[in-house]
Amino acid sequence: MRVVLQEEALGDGLQGESRLFGLAEKLEIVRLLALAGVRRLQLGSFVNPRSVPQVANTDVLVSLVRQQYPDILCTAQVHNERGVERAVRSGLEHLSVIVPVSESDSRKHDGRSAAEVMTAATRLIATATAGGVRIRAGLRCAFGCVYEGEIAEAAVLDAVGQLAAAGAGEISLADTAGMAHPEQVKRLAAAVRAAYPEIGLSLHLHDTRGLGLVNLYAGYAAGVRAFDVAAGGLGDCPFIEGAPGNVATEDAVHLFKGMGVDTGLDLAGLCRAVDAIEALLERPLRGRICRAREESPPGTVRREAE
Repeated sequence: MRVVLQEEALGDGLQGESRLFGLAEKLEIVRLLALAGVRRLQLGSFVNPRSVPQVANTDVLVSLVRQQYPDILCTAQVHNERGVERAVRSGLEHLSVIVPVSESDSRKHDGRSAAEVMTAATRLIATATAGGVRIRAGLRCAFGCVYEGEIAEAAVLDAVGQLAAAGAGEISLADTAGMAHPEQVKRLAAAVRAAYPEIGLSLHLHDTRGLGLVNLYAGYAAGVRAFDVAAGGLGDCPFIEGAPGNVATEDAVHLFKGMGVDTGLDLAGLCRAVDAIEALLERPLRGRICRAREESPPGTVRREAE
């Protein structure tokens, strides 16, 4: 048995950080993650750096990482045709497009109706896939919206159908607001798999209310085999200031290891990557497993991570 963990510390994880990471710093984090076995890596977003300064060096970062680590599947988020053009010029062949399923969330964060965003996204996906680019389409707030509450399953399935018809080869259900609970995750994941068995399914789960790992386990029980994670749990909930966001990579690896499920990732190596990020940010991150150990002298390998 094996699962795929997409590492998002350098993309979704860093985008909310005010401390800007230089190209050399990002490359060092990539090096450590690669040594830990990461083989699917989100490197950022192709958006205007004036709105998200952290992604200003994404073009160059993508080009360098693809040259140095050809066995890693690199990906990034795009929001429009210009973003796709930049991504393709940098050498990317796999991209992510995010679409809201909540009308209120769409109007607040995109300034348009959900239907308008969907129309633009399906057009973008069709164009990109016609050019040979593989697309993963993410559904934002698939498990609930802070403005509308739980999202109807029928609305999610309808959105999945539109994205699949446009050419998306994988669908990511995102618990953007951190509102999901295990039975809901299991039920919705099973419904999507049953309705669209030919489409790859992944989960982007947040730990906002402390259920990130539990929901990840529920998704696995429903047959999902691909999950988004971030080293140290880097990243925040976009709706609640200071609340946790992404599930920590090392915590997910520890969970699957206990289940006898292979991730291809090395815990000790991941903890070295977490150490490096914490040193740059000058604060501890929220992941648990790298701390769950006996105190060791400086320079020794973390015992519990071995």
